[in-house]
This record gives sequence, structure tokens and C-alpha cells, in this order.
Amino acid sequence: MTPAPLGDADIAARTDSYFNRTREIVTRFGDARVTYAIFLRRPVVSAPALLLDWLQAVARARHEHFDIELMHKEGAWVGAGEPLVYVTGSFAALADLETIALQKIGAACVAAHNAFQMAAALPQAAFLAMEARHCAGAEMQEIMAYACAVGSRAAQEEGARGFVGNANDWTAHYFGAAHGYGTMPHALIGYAGSTLRAAQMFVETYPDEPLTVLVDYFGREITDTLEVCNAFPHLAQTGRLSVRLDTHGGRYLEGLDPQESYAVLERNAPGALRRYRSQRELGYLIGTGVSAAAIWKMREALNLAGFPAVRIVASSGFGVEKCSVMADAKAPIDVVGTGSFIPETWSETYATADIVAYDGKPLVKLGREFLLRTTHG
Repeated sequence: MTPAPLGDADIAARTDSYFNRTREIVTRFGDARVTYAIFLRRPVVSAPALLLDWLQAVARARHEHFDIELMHKEGAWVGAGEPLVYVTGSFAALADLETIALQKIGAACVAAHNAFQMAAALPQAAFLAMEARHCAGAEMQEIMAYACAVGSRAAQEEGARGFVGNANDWTAHYFGAAHGYGTMPHALIGYAGSTLRAAQMFVETYPDEPLTVLVDYFGREITDTLEVCNAFPHLAQTGRLSVRLDTHGGRYLEGLDPQESYAVLERNAPGALRRYRSQRELGYLIGTGVSAAAIWKMREALNLAGFPAVRIVASSGFGVEKCSVMADAKAPIDVVGTGSFIPETWSETYATADIVAYDGKPLVKLGREFLLRTTHG
């Protein structure tokens, strides 16, 4: 996506004032050729394209040239403190760009790292990016979608299925898709009055589309799932019917309680309960909401009823840790719908830029010598 052009007045309004003042001072006292190093303090996956495209757009608008040296290709793992990119050019042309530049790379690299870890943890599952509803506006939505796609591609290079699409049209191109994916929200089921009726309405309106049905609205996940399967046997038998589990954390899936949750995992993945677990990890295994036990319970019910081809879509808080626990439990998930690659601890997304050379002479503030290079442009 081509970045929207920003004029000097727009950049000045959105940047920190001391950068604007620095630009004025440098313009008055004489320009210099400087090199910036941009880095994060934690391991990440390189997701630089939005930053690089924007810098090039600004350079063109200002009739300048920035020498940009990308130290880690898109999708590569980057260690804590390792420079992601060096940018060299006119100090007067670069001074006021730092605020916006950091916004475009820090969170993207952390989100890409999260998406990679999630997809790598569950390599057999397809993922659907559902970040838009959790973003603070369109710009954040684009950054998160791009970052997710970068992390996904890195995981796919290691054999994972990764993120196969997302939930809206605007950023679908990052996943190589023509449009967003999705069938129905809870609101449609409330409108229809029953899970089955909502499924019927969808099929009547979109007869050629695969069907994914939310089954937690009335708290009858198993009952409503089997009712839908029996109503659409052809879709169920051909793998074109999926059920989405989105049970909230205030209750167990139909037919489960703590004792039965333990029993389900003992039947299907006993090893998952054999080692130490934190309280949160234990909740992902046998707790309320969409636990590993809930997914196994649904798989057992479908298989017993003669619907082994019906797929299970799991959503609700599937971040890095939950995906890893699900992998330990060998949870039979076909698709994960999640926006939880969005960084949870926002302070970890803060990128930093330091000038490391002035007119070719290496110089950086005390404590940041690790950013220096032997030669600079």
C-alpha cells in the first residue's frame, strides 16, 4: 500500500516539537550528513516496509535522497538492541521524521514476532487475522495486518500453514487475498432466534459459500452444532461446514466442568497435564471458555455423531502462550481466529533512533556505542 503523502506542515504537526526546532537550528547554522540507527530493546521479527516506503515518499517530496541500509531482511529474526536499519542523509531533511518513523516500525516488528510464534506453535492450523476490531484506527489496523502477514510468511517458510487471510477487505492484500473472510457474528444469531436458523439464513443468502457457524450463543455448543450438521449433511460430509468456538471465560462449554475437563484431556492428551503449569496455562487446558478440553470435547462429539469432516474454528484470546499450550495438548484445531498478535505490553514496542555518525565521523551518546559501525555513508 502506497503511503499517503505528508507535507512539511503535516509532519511538523505530528512530530515532537524538539525535532522541529532541531530542524530549524540545523537549517540556520549549516546542514550535516548524518546516519541514524533504529533499533528495539527486545527480540523481534523485522517488519520494515511501512517505514521504508514512507521514508522514500518523504525523500521524493523533499527532493532529497536517503541512503537506507536494511540490516535484517523482512521476516528475519532480530536480536535485542541490534540495529534494524541505518538511514543516512541530510540532517535538516531527517531531523523532524523521527517521531513518525518510530511509530511505523516498533509495533510492527513486535506484532510480526508474535504472529510468527503463534503460527509456528500450531503449524497444522490455518490462522485468520481478526485484529481490526482491537485497533485504534485505520493506521494501526494497517500496521498490525502488515506485521501479521510478515510473521506468517516467516512461519510458512518453516512449514507452518500460517495466516491464510484476514477478516476485512481493506488489508486483505497483505495476505494475498482479494477480500476478507467471515460468515456470522453473534448478532446474527440473536436476530435469527436460533443457531440453526442463522445457519439457514446464511446458506440461503450465500448458497455457494462454505459455512462457519458460531455455536456458543445459547450455551448449547454441542447440541446446536449437531443440529446444524444434521440440517446440512452435504456440507458436513464434504468439509464445507465449520463450527466456531468462542465460549466466553465466564462458563464452561456445554457438558464440561472441571472434572470432565480433566477427563477429556486424560483421554486425548494426558501428557499435557503431566508437568508443571502456571495458573493461566492450566486455565487454557481445563478452564472455562475455549480451553483445550473444550476443543477436544467438540471433536469427540462430532466424530461420535459421524461428522469427522466438520472443522473446528477456535477463537478467544489465542495469543502466543495460549497457542503454545494448545500445541502441548495436541488440540484438534483446524482454524484459529485471532487478533492477539497485537502486542500486549505496549512499552515493548518502543523503537529508538540515535544518530551514530555526523559527516562520516562515528559519534553516539554514551551507552549506545553498540550501534556504531566502522564505516558509514
